[in-house]
Amino acid sequence: MPQLTAYDKFVQQALKYGFSLFGLPKTGQTAVYQAGDDGTYKKGYPKTGTRFVDNGDGTITDKATGLMWVQDGTGAGCNNGATLTWNNAIDWAEGLTFATYSDWRLPNVKELQSIVDYGRVSPAIDPVFTNTQSDLYWSSTTYAGGSGYAWVVDFLDGYVGLDGKDSAYYVRAVRAGQ
Repeated sequence: MPQLTAYDKFVQQALKYGFSLFGLPKTGQTAVYQAGDDGTYKKGYPKTGTRFVDNGDGTITDKATGLMWVQDGTGAGCNNGATLTWNNAIDWAEGLTFATYSDWRLPNVKELQSIVDYGRVSPAIDPVFTNTQSDLYWSSTTYAGGSGYAWVVDFLDGYVGLDGKDSAYYVRAVRAGQ
């Protein structure tokens, strides 16, 4: 294994604690509906090149956030495409071992929303993520206005909302990248 530089160690520590070194991801909107809208400027990372890297082991690394995601929405890293209640989703993700990693977790709402591609619909996600359901996915974030609710992201169109933790929705595991 090659020797890590001081910068490599810094990057690993930043990613471990949830810091992005790369900036906000693009929304995916490319059409201009009015001068000055998101399509006009297309701001966000990356400016050029490919944002998502297929690691060849069932995982995808997001170069915008440094997070590693499970690729297949119907595979083991997404509970084989089955829905779970929020508590069960948290427990499932915490106990997941996939692609030799055992530090998977349920993403927070901002992390989950970061992979929404608002330039796509049904599902609103880059096609590198296979078999994503055009439906609601749990985040690990509890609603501040009531502990019986948590934030969800709808991959039909990118809507972010909340629902009761006793509802059953899809899951996609995440971990800090290397």
